[in-house]
Amino acid sequence: MQNTKMMQNELPTIHQSPTQIFGRFLKFGFLAWGGPVAQIAMIKRELVEEEKWITVEKFNRVLAVYQALPGPEAHELCVYFGMLAGGRRGGFLAGLGFMLPGLVLMLLLTGFYVTFGVQSALILAVFAGFQSAVVALIVTAVHRIGKHILVNVPLATIAVIAAVAFFLGAHFLFILPTAGVAYFFWVRGNTVMAVLPVVFLLLYAGYSFVPDISPALTSAETMAPGFHQGSIFQIFFSGLKGGLLTFGGAYTAIPFMQQDAVLEQAWMTQQQFLDGIALSGILPAPMIIFTTFVGYFGGGWPGAVAITLGIFLPAFSFTLIGHQLMERLIAHKTLHDFLDGLSAGAIGLMATTAVLLLRETLQDGRSLAICMAAFLVLHYFKSKFTVIYVVTGSGLLALLFRNG
Repeated sequence: MQNTKMMQNELPTIHQSPTQIFGRFLKFGFLAWGGPVAQIAMIKRELVEEEKWITVEKFNRVLAVYQALPGPEAHELCVYFGMLAGGRRGGFLAGLGFMLPGLVLMLLLTGFYVTFGVQSALILAVFAGFQSAVVALIVTAVHRIGKHILVNVPLATIAVIAAVAFFLGAHFLFILPTAGVAYFFWVRGNTVMAVLPVVFLLLYAGYSFVPDISPALTSAETMAPGFHQGSIFQIFFSGLKGGLLTFGGAYTAIPFMQQDAVLEQAWMTQQQFLDGIALSGILPAPMIIFTTFVGYFGGGWPGAVAITLGIFLPAFSFTLIGHQLMERLIAHKTLHDFLDGLSAGAIGLMATTAVLLLRETLQDGRSLAICMAAFLVLHYFKSKFTVIYVVTGSGLLALLFRNG
């Protein structure tokens, strides 16, 4: 019995050539349909359960670490396994292979969208359906992610306060650390130090209040890249910021990217932003790949590349540079409390974004009906292809409504 346990915990070291590593994870990239849950299950099934690169117990610990860190967990797991098989070069090749199919397809779809999106009334009708599906996806994500993060009254309270502050116009870079600090002191019974940052946050939000923080960008502006252009550094930094703040998955990056791309820098319209999210939902890729679409509107093809580098840089760096250090930090209870509060704040931001998008996108009975149908399908059907079915089906429904 003891020998069996030792063998399970001391599996042989995996060594593969760079070509084998890149090919293996490129295959995973082409099969990465259905979002992070399906992607993680695919990686676990082949590398852990079938080929036994590591034990199931160790896989669960590694996954827990990456779930506490920002960034797409499935991509980070690929970098981790690539590093096991071939060191840092193997980690880089594994991450590159996994993201490459989705990146290339997103670039192709971006080119198609820019070329034909305005000129075809049929395509515009389909994308109107896509937008309704995206709103349903975001509402569903707020519920699914939130129920795992808002596990007690203090965290739920912090999420509500963050949502109100964001609605009033406070910047998310001020909201998130405040949420983390407030929860850090709350769980330690220091009520004064917990309430103080929240009071400052609400005062700041009230001072920043504008009647409508949603963009007045709902007319059919040009589809050319950047209706305001950004510098390559600015676009890269926007991606890097999003990559460092994606706690809980790609959906938590939506309010951050929207703040930069739509509200502040005006690189694109709200409709274009939603279309980019919809396109990422039908690709074999981490959903965070929608930022490639966003980067194009900020600075053309160089902008698309720059923002993609920024968004994925943390996912590569945590493992290639400091995985052992990060694992020790994540195990520290103090950091857990701060990150829990920060995650609750991110849920609040997501909820506010969902409400604003509901108001702006669902302008008639047809779009409302499509959104409700999409939400019900997402709620009751858990297939790894559900997101693809919902997005494409919503587009087809919108097309039928238009011709009906």
